[in-house]
Amino acid sequence: MLPFNRPIIVFLFLIVLAIIGLRQCPFEKPEVVQKSQIIMDTVVQITAFGEEGSRTTAAVNAAFGEMKRIEALTSFYMEGSDLQRLAVAGSAEVSPEVAGIISLGLEVARASGGAFDMTLGNLKSLWGIETDQPRVPGVEEIREALKGTGPDALKVDGLRVEKKSAATTVDLGGIAKGFAIDRAVDILAGNGIKHAAVNAGGDIRLLGDRKGKPWRIAIQDPRHSSRFAAKLFLKDVAVVTSGDYERFFEKDGVRYHHLFDPRTGYPSQASRSVTVLAENATLADALATAAFVLGPEKGLDLLKKFPSAAGLIIGADGKNHTTPGFDKVVEWQ
Repeated sequence: MLPFNRPIIVFLFLIVLAIIGLRQCPFEKPEVVQKSQIIMDTVVQITAFGEEGSRTTAAVNAAFGEMKRIEALTSFYMEGSDLQRLAVAGSAEVSPEVAGIISLGLEVARASGGAFDMTLGNLKSLWGIETDQPRVPGVEEIREALKGTGPDALKVDGLRVEKKSAATTVDLGGIAKGFAIDRAVDILAGNGIKHAAVNAGGDIRLLGDRKGKPWRIAIQDPRHSSRFAAKLFLKDVAVVTSGDYERFFEKDGVRYHHLFDPRTGYPSQASRSVTVLAENATLADALATAAFVLGPEKGLDLLKKFPSAAGLIIGADGKNHTTPGFDKVVEWQ
């Protein structure tokens, strides 16, 4: 099976933002603005409530603009991005945004024993899972691609990022989208919006509630695209899911997906899906990847290290594992 068409299918089959009852909003003059754009190779949908449609629309457009600005800083493929400059140099001074992203990423990397790794750029290119021609590389190729990886491969000193090895290739795909979502929410809030949702291909940040009611978020069943594993009732929180059904291909009956175990260089087989709740999408993004790689037992232990985090890990056997308190916001399907 070839990889999905990401801008369309990711939007349809990742976590679905179930916005129900918008027409019953308790405003005297309800103004709901909902717009979508493709940013960071995925469909980004922003839903915002405001007293005036024109001001709300302007806030939503500004939020999209901020996400594009973050993409231009963090993309490996955009000319002049911080990552491109870092790729050709042993060290480089980067923007405050990128320095902050990498610093938080290194914190999660160390807390997870390296399960979250921003230095797998060469490995991801080798497998090509997000391209039209994915393949299973040889053992020696994987060993070579893992050179210069790990939590100690990067160092941040102020705005200067240093690579410990010329072989290191930084990839912020497991955390930058979360940061862009957070910045979009900051822009919305700064423009007076108190109730909104930013959904980037299933990575979601909720601002406030849905005008007096919780936002309802559906979690995809990782083995049945037409079913939900659970529904969450949330407000003012980030929710991110990582699953082996998002981007994958199959060969000889084996599923190869985009969530790699840095210890082996192969897709992790420890989980089917992980959903993380956290105070911001940057942290939730990184933790979801790390917990997926670690699997249920160690993944839950990782989430417990972060006070704002909670989560659900669907193990390789399909069984659900949750952190304490998660049952308070979930309705099992």
